[in-house]
Amino acid sequence: MSLDHQELAATIRGLAERFGPSVVGVNSRGCGVVVGDGLVITNTHNLSGAEAVVTFGDGRQVEATVAGADIDGDLAVLRVDTADVPPFVEAEADVELGDVVFGLSRPGGRSLRVTVGTVSSVDRAFRGPRGSRITGGVEHTAPLPRGSSGGPIVDASGQLVGINTHRVDSGFYLALPTGEDFRRFVERAAAGEVTTRRSLGIAVVPPAAARRMRVAVGLPPVESPLIRGLDEDGPAGRAGLRRGDQILRAGDVAITTVEDLQRVLAEAGSTLALRILRGTDEIDVQVDFDSTDASGGEA
Repeated sequence: MSLDHQELAATIRGLAERFGPSVVGVNSRGCGVVVGDGLVITNTHNLSGAEAVVTFGDGRQVEATVAGADIDGDLAVLRVDTADVPPFVEAEADVELGDVVFGLSRPGGRSLRVTVGTVSSVDRAFRGPRGSRITGGVEHTAPLPRGSSGGPIVDASGQLVGINTHRVDSGFYLALPTGEDFRRFVERAAAGEVTTRRSLGIAVVPPAAARRMRVAVGLPPVESPLIRGLDEDGPAGRAGLRRGDQILRAGDVAITTVEDLQRVLAEAGSTLALRILRGTDEIDVQVDFDSTDASGGEA
């Protein structure tokens, strides 16, 4: 074995010994990372409600509660008794193309896995659990088994550079990078300030397809998201929105892409003014996210 291989083997063993305890299993679905005293971060798609079971490396299983979650960003912070397990420290610099990274995972609380790869792409865009567009993803080649989402990628010193999210084609993996937004999310969650992003309770047809659908039935072309399905008891349904409505404006923002709508929802308060197009009629609707008696009216 060459010296390089010996150094690599020593690095892997060192990472497993020093940081393995800080990688946990979350439910039977995935992994999590200890990021503070009593705090574990994971992917929201590993959760099935407001509670979870966290499994530590010593076999200890502890019930956890969700301190804060961003469903569209696929991140959640769990509050759980981490005992004396040390948290990961975030890397000070962003990873770059070609950097060597190490993937750690404990799928569903089972044995620790440590693998090595390189950063194959940075600033990757991909879709989150509800179809939202996530940017800034780190693609890497460290092979990981099923159930590794929510686990960390680290540099050779063990500093946290990303949270694995899902496998892509040809065995590559995507991770959500650490950085200012990541730190802010963890801090707000720890303070109990983070809630899930607002949801209208709708499914939409992308604007370009919606435009073609209107033209096909003889209506003037309009390129904005079209509602193809909705929860009648959700905020949009309670406000009187219907299948076939198109969302032209949300607050003061013209909605020409699905991402426009998602950005507005990420910052929405308890209510949101929408202007919709129903056939050829424009209608102003007030959506109340908290009330069970919200209703909309025509302008």
